[in-house]
Amino acid sequence: MSGAERRVVVVGADGAGMSAAHQALRTAARHGERLAVTVLDRGHHTSYSACGIPYWMSGDVPTQQDLVARTAAEHREAGIDLRLGVEVVGADLAARTVTTADGDELGYDELVVATGAPAVVPDWAVRPDGTAYDGVGVVKTLDDGAAWVERFAAAGAGAHVVVVGAGYVGVEVAEAALARGFGVTVLTRTRGMSMLEEELSDRVNAALVDAGVELVLGAEVTGLEVDGDRVSGVRWEGGRGDADLVVVAIGVRPATDFLAGNGLELSEGGALRPDPHGRVADHVWAAGDCCEVRRRIDDQWVFRPLGTHAAKMGRALGDSLAGGGLTFDGMVDTSITRFSAGDVHVEIARTGLSRADAAAAGHDAVALVTEGTTATGYMPEAEPIAIWVMADRVTRRLLGVQVVGGHGAGKRIDTSAAVLWAGGSVDDLAWMDLAYAPPFATTWEVLQIAARRVAERL
Repeated sequence: MSGAERRVVVVGADGAGMSAAHQALRTAARHGERLAVTVLDRGHHTSYSACGIPYWMSGDVPTQQDLVARTAAEHREAGIDLRLGVEVVGADLAARTVTTADGDELGYDELVVATGAPAVVPDWAVRPDGTAYDGVGVVKTLDDGAAWVERFAAAGAGAHVVVVGAGYVGVEVAEAALARGFGVTVLTRTRGMSMLEEELSDRVNAALVDAGVELVLGAEVTGLEVDGDRVSGVRWEGGRGDADLVVVAIGVRPATDFLAGNGLELSEGGALRPDPHGRVADHVWAAGDCCEVRRRIDDQWVFRPLGTHAAKMGRALGDSLAGGGLTFDGMVDTSITRFSAGDVHVEIARTGLSRADAAAAGHDAVALVTEGTTATGYMPEAEPIAIWVMADRVTRRLLGVQVVGGHGAGKRIDTSAAVLWAGGSVDDLAWMDLAYAPPFATTWEVLQIAARRVAERL
């Protein structure tokens, strides 16, 4: 063993924090170094899939435990001093200490910030004292999920759920509420799935309506109606609706307030910007949803709180902290979800830049939507698919791809993401060797037809 034992304090015990902690111990062991790793988290759960909560709400996932990847006991057995129910409220980077809500002070040699991003709760969603009205909540933690499973079970037949927000979580929760037999209204102040181009988001919006969702676009929520302490309705500019339950799904915000006054550079939204190794300052590291990530295509920092980024960032950070050389080299803005209710099923995926991103980066972009089928038309598996492809007119570089379609549509996005990762052209996407058999694709894969059509217009 070499040197004295280094003290590592990790704030945050979910994907990024625990990935960092375990990887640091593994790398340190290989290098003959001793680390004492303490992980602090204000919650009571660790290493769980927040992305799976809507499917627990719907009943697709039977129990809370199914969403837990690694228990607290398993982390402790691996040699990590995991302390749950401990909130860090301050940090002194010069003295290398953190302070908890109970007034305890812990010293460290290396600090890892992996505090995540709690859900945004607008003023209209809470009582004057800041507590939530009965029947109103967010979908972010396992405790949130447990509360919604209980509320869904207690709701009577004919109950109506209002979902505020039509992004990924909003669409997934609408699916869950429909699966439980509830009436559903989705309110959004812009348009549904606004991270997509309008040609594609229109298709998702139509699918929601076809499934029985009341979708209200351009709805700026102004307040709740309550009966005693329980929600009974929602008001928005120009309208109102009855509500037995209200799900707030309007986004998240990085949990970095405890670092105030330490001189760290934060984004306008409060996120950290670590280097590829996870370092933000001497002896300070960060990973996960409290961070922005670098988008490789246009070299821009963007806030994309996703589990896939958190896990990779945490692993690279832990390795680097313990003397390794792993790096997290950014992303290309890939994401996917679905909306499935009754006979309606759409898979929704995107990667790369939007039109607005491309314009901001100075690209002369060409974009087209191509329609086709997910399998050869004579096969029973064949379902409609629409693919939006964008490329630079001068360099022919692929810039972005978006997909909305039936079963088997969504994961086609990964092929496009691979081309974007490599900095490839729309011609690379059009001519690369992809698998074909009638149950899976057309002879000319529809994704490649879409790329070829754009290439022909450059």
